[in-house]
Amino acid sequence: MKLKKWIFIAILLVILYYTFIVNTFLTLSIIFGLIVAFKLYKYFQRKKFNRLVNSKEDFAKSELGLFIALVAKVAKADGRVQELEAQLIKMMFDDITKVFDEKQKARDIMKEIFNEEKQKSDNTKNIASELNNLIGKSILKRRQFVSFLIQLAFIDSGISEEEDKVLRVIVSELNISEEQYKQFINNFENKMKNNNQTMSEKEAYEILGVQQTDDMDTIKKAYRNLIRKYHPDIISSQDKDESYMEEATAKTQQINQAYQIIKDIKK
Repeated sequence: MKLKKWIFIAILLVILYYTFIVNTFLTLSIIFGLIVAFKLYKYFQRKKFNRLVNSKEDFAKSELGLFIALVAKVAKADGRVQELEAQLIKMMFDDITKVFDEKQKARDIMKEIFNEEKQKSDNTKNIASELNNLIGKSILKRRQFVSFLIQLAFIDSGISEEEDKVLRVIVSELNISEEQYKQFINNFENKMKNNNQTMSEKEAYEILGVQQTDDMDTIKKAYRNLIRKYHPDIISSQDKDESYMEEATAKTQQINQAYQIIKDIKK
């Protein structure tokens, strides 16, 4: 009996060993391997980004460079870059420079590309086509880029006729259908309409975290801090699903609406 008992215990221990120890080790090994792979991917992506600052021409032909060019087209479509548009673009540059070691050099190149491209109006289609080729099959990335461009157009006083024309050229080249584009626009318009109908003066002050007695400099500072905190980060969105961009956009729209209400009151 004793021998059978020890044999049973031995078999049980072997089963437990393979069930919990070996499998756990295998699972941890897989998890560790995935973490290492992700870290390596991030490392090589960062190296790839950093190589771009060695050549303005290479930067301009990259996804980031082409996207910045399209941002310039939308921002300048109605004649000039508005204050709120300039603020959003500045934050976009801040987000992008985080991935570069030579941050100032990267920012200077991006500014050059932006300033050069906002003076041109006849190459929007070609730039959007080049960006489409680089993006490949990523539907999510297309929707994120377009969401950012639409938000940029909306941020001042809604989409103008000129901005709409530029956006339609871009979405067409990015293989986004007319129906999808209209859905994007409808979503933005509905959110803005809802904010207009429901946001009171009291709520506007609460959203910005300011008092009615505060001056416009204090209110503008609070607004900019909130926009910086909640605006959609074009770099971070690459690792997140579409809901990230939607939530960030919805929050910035609410902040923008509160700011506009208070600006109108303070006139």
